[in-house]
Amino acid sequence: MSKFAIRLLTLAMFVVALIAAPLVTKVSAAPDNDAPPPSTTKSKAKKKTSELTPDIEDAAFAKGYRAAYATIYDRNDYASAIEQLKVLGHDDIAAVANLIGYSYRKLGDYKVSQIWYERALKADPNHVKTWQYYGLWQVEQGNRDQAQYHLSRIAALAGTGSEEYLSLAAALEKPPGTGLVY
Repeated sequence: MSKFAIRLLTLAMFVVALIAAPLVTKVSAAPDNDAPPPSTTKSKAKKKTSELTPDIEDAAFAKGYRAAYATIYDRNDYASAIEQLKVLGHDDIAAVANLIGYSYRKLGDYKVSQIWYERALKADPNHVKTWQYYGLWQVEQGNRDQAQYHLSRIAALAGTGSEEYLSLAAALEKPPGTGLVY
């Protein structure tokens, strides 16, 4: 596909997202700090979009998820976190797949990271944290048009004042080639 066709497709997707934005109900994602325990039921009901509340009610899962979350954000031990998350046996849940993708990205394995981000969005297309992290992935890869599309998805889902929107918008404001952004 030519660069022009890719840009035209990206522009079309952005316009569709802007048109659809008023039709989408706002969803607020929980902040990364003071993570509450995951405690929702696993059902076909509408999934929560918070990184901190995966759709399963199981004490062992909740404990393991919180431990993996701490391994990532408190200790920056991404390789161990990947193993902890995979052992949970629920990597088909958006929050889990997103954290696996994030960990691979932080380890510099962008190809595998992309697979996990796409898996998270397949599980829950409204998972705001995945749109943010995958958008940051796009910025780091130099795909600014795609990152802009991710930003528009976050705006439609969580608003322009959300932490996820502000983080990705700040990354897009930096000049290209400034290295890792998050």
